[in-house]
Amino acid sequence: MRYKLEKRREPSTTMLVVTPVASVIVTMLIGILAFDALGVDGWAAVRDIFLTPLLASHKWQDVAVKAAPLVIIALGLSLGNRAQVWNIGAEGQYIIGALCAAGVGLAFGQAGGFFVILLMIAAGVIGGALWALIPAVLRTRFSVNEVLSSLMLTYVSLQVLGYLVGGPWKDPNGRNFPATAPLPESQMLPSLEGSTMHLGIIVALILPFAFWLLMSRSTFGYQVRVVGSSPNAARHGGFDAKQTIWATMLIGGAMAGLAGSLELTGALHKIDLGFPSGYGFTAIIVAFLGRLNPFGCLLAGIVLAVTSVGGQLAKTTVHIPDSTAGIFQAMMLFLILASDILIRYRIAKRA
Repeated sequence: MRYKLEKRREPSTTMLVVTPVASVIVTMLIGILAFDALGVDGWAAVRDIFLTPLLASHKWQDVAVKAAPLVIIALGLSLGNRAQVWNIGAEGQYIIGALCAAGVGLAFGQAGGFFVILLMIAAGVIGGALWALIPAVLRTRFSVNEVLSSLMLTYVSLQVLGYLVGGPWKDPNGRNFPATAPLPESQMLPSLEGSTMHLGIIVALILPFAFWLLMSRSTFGYQVRVVGSSPNAARHGGFDAKQTIWATMLIGGAMAGLAGSLELTGALHKIDLGFPSGYGFTAIIVAFLGRLNPFGCLLAGIVLAVTSVGGQLAKTTVHIPDSTAGIFQAMMLFLILASDILIRYRIAKRA
């Protein structure tokens, strides 16, 4: 008796849904075994990382604040990935978007209000989109791989951030600490009284519906799917692959810039050297865990936010390293990619 993989006639819709859930469960089981082997209470560690942020109502606002930028960025990345366009530099676009928003805020000084906040967010969207335009141009004009160019631009954005917060934008009252001055209250997004939950969370809840309509009910969404699944068919159908690359990269950069501007105006209220928090890289995991589906990205963003908040909690309760949440997130990505084979193949028994 032996087993072999047989190609399915059509990809399995069931496996498309089951494998992300199974990846999370298997990650939890591996975590329990690994922690127990290291002499740490494995169940307590995994419980604090995966379950406590959901069961403890006072942690929900932390999860929501963490999930919002992940969901927004992942939506933009998932659109490009559908077209086989791999934007790995969303972290850089997130940083540039926040810097553009901060620049508008600094230009208005202490003035604020709805119009100024709207201008700051718009500047963030445009800044992120223009930063993503660079790898799009390099890909379409010079055949430069967008994986490399977008990733390298992230490190350029870090240098730009370091220069601005340590130089011309440095807070003169910040005790020589490299950071911008805190935003005046008039330039901050409204938030629930006594809570850190801000208006950007509502945006993150609305955008999946907008992206679902874009992908399933528009000609552009059909174009993205066709270009991604069959470039030759797209060419014969009159769809321009270069145009699709430009559009998806711009949208991906715009979403990353939007996340950066919302994080500035809604959560952090200033930019310092700790502003780059890895949201752009973590959103890649969110996009794949969500199966490049807008509502899947929403659920996956919540899962990754839970592990991030839970990782900080477990750090103090069971004394595990700060990087543990990142290890779990990477494990989930590995398992989801490894399990993709079950979507196209089934395990068959042979005598």
